[in-house]
Amino acid sequence: MAEQITEAKATAKTVRIAARKVRLVVDLIRGKSIGEAISILKFTPRGASPAIEKVLMSAIANAEHNYDLDVENLVVSEAYVNEGPTMKRFRPRAKGSAAPILKRTSHITIVVSEKKEG
Repeated sequence: MAEQITEAKATAKTVRIAARKVRLVVDLIRGKSIGEAISILKFTPRGASPAIEKVLMSAIANAEHNYDLDVENLVVSEAYVNEGPTMKRFRPRAKGSAAPILKRTSHITIVVSEKKEG
């Protein structure tokens, strides 16, 4: 008999926000229930909130559509951010020189799973 899948995952690759800034918001929702996590993201005034909310909604949709999990019992079991590729640009400076600019990106991963009984 096959074991029932109890978790679903969603990933956003190369999001144009530095991983350090995204981690501040991801740390707020880790371990929370889905409803609580969505309301935290809606009222957190940070640029990363909409991107994380989009990944969370995708993970919920994956759980519901692909694995027939009950949305009411889902919690954010894992949420982590990795660094993506860095785009390098140059800004002209005085006396014909140039200064490097690093445009950092991040990979956001969220895993939702069914709440453990008990």
